[in-house]
Amino acid sequence: MVRLSKLTDYAVVLLTQMVRRDGKIATTANLSASTGLPHPTVSKVLKRLTKTGLLVAQRGATGGYSLARSAESISVADVVTALDGPIAVTDCAEGSHHSCQMEKNCPINGSWNRVNLAIRNALQSVSLAEMAKDIRPFMKTYEKRSLAPTKYQ
Repeated sequence: MVRLSKLTDYAVVLLTQMVRRDGKIATTANLSASTGLPHPTVSKVLKRLTKTGLLVAQRGATGGYSLARSAESISVADVVTALDGPIAVTDCAEGSHHSCQMEKNCPINGSWNRVNLAIRNALQSVSLAEMAKDIRPFMKTYEKRSLAPTKYQ
């Protein structure tokens, strides 16, 4: 199973909440209250996103956090990379910062790169702006598709 870390999941939740605020500066307190995430976790995630350049921090009484770029130009891949590092499904996939002990003798050496690239492209194709949209219309379409009989039923 390919799985994102909890912090990356929380980052997407926080960033989409910021997008829904229409450019207003967000504080850790109001993001914690609006998402239900613990204040220390929100603070940790926002600091990491600032350090990686996805957010801008503003100090002072009216300070807080804002997106460093438009929501349309920040992809889910950007968020995953900021929190979890390079997107790689296995240690031997291109972009992984690990090395595999079996790499020299592996019969499928490099074959995971196709899968890795497909996942990276899928994550790059979805922006924060899209993630922040109301998903109910999508879910209705998905439900219709899942209820439709398939040739395997």
